[in-house]
Amino acid sequence: MDATDRRIVQCLLRDGRASFRRIAEVAEVSEQTVARRYRALVADGAVRVRALPRHALLGDRTWFVRVRCRPDATDALADALAAREDTAYVSVTSGGSEIVCQTHTGLRDQGGSVLQRLPRTARVLGFDACAVMHMYLGSGAKWLAFDDPLTDGQAALLHASDQRQRATTGGDGDEGGGAVQDVRNAGTPREQDGPLMAELARDGRAGVVELARACGWSKSRVSARLEELLAAGALRVAVDLAYPRFGFHAPAYLWLTVAPGGLDATGEALSTHPETTFAAAVTGSANLLVTVTCRTMDDLYSYVTTKVGALDAVHQVDVVPVLHRLKQAGTRLHDGRLVPA
Repeated sequence: MDATDRRIVQCLLRDGRASFRRIAEVAEVSEQTVARRYRALVADGAVRVRALPRHALLGDRTWFVRVRCRPDATDALADALAAREDTAYVSVTSGGSEIVCQTHTGLRDQGGSVLQRLPRTARVLGFDACAVMHMYLGSGAKWLAFDDPLTDGQAALLHASDQRQRATTGGDGDEGGGAVQDVRNAGTPREQDGPLMAELARDGRAGVVELARACGWSKSRVSARLEELLAAGALRVAVDLAYPRFGFHAPAYLWLTVAPGGLDATGEALSTHPETTFAAAVTGSANLLVTVTCRTMDDLYSYVTTKVGALDAVHQVDVVPVLHRLKQAGTRLHDGRLVPA
């Protein structure tokens, strides 16, 4: 991946529905070059953009499950978990004897959730499940651990263009702003939104014309409804990366035990680190879960000892390296590449 590829990806991480024109301004290349490079990244399995429903608005609860199983059964069980619709992340860890899985439960479950099925699975020796109590989003927190990050001027250019073009591009709304409150009810997902949501889950960058064709709606209806859903926070634009394609080969789960009084400040601090892909307060003896992706194990060691170690409220850290990941953000992986649905 050259500098242009990395700039394109960093723009997408900040706004997955940014237009090729806006990205071209930041990357200082032509709009045609951005479009061609993006399509090549997608075809290579390096990048995938999806717009997905926020599970909290659907009444779902997010869980992380650590499954202990026989080493000879790990791969088959991990593959079965990755094939399920209610899992988002599935990784093999701990020397191949443990699976870490993110799943969702809600009122729609009819006895078939991961949490209900695991105790009845013969290959499972035991499991621990922790519920996500609070996610730390920091100040626009994203994984941005590239060696050549966007400059402040480039980021400002992207956001300035975003403000000028928001009405036509359907970018994310500010969840804390007054406009969000005005459209909160209108932005609640409805049954008739099914075709639109399905198409956006397949391609989060799909344009109004493409979406109108897939849904059988008018372009004006698609544009208005998409803006409502994004502004209300009912949809989140997820940009998924095949990290090894960018030279990052050391992902890990960090299960931290933090003093309750310092939990919020610690979670917020960790969520703003460029290496962090996820940070949340969870139930259980380890009350803070952080996922990080570093370039090498030496970089992971440096991250744990310098950045995590500098936080006074952290009492204990369980570092669990990922051996290989079968699924992330709802996308299957094969040989380190994202596999389209």
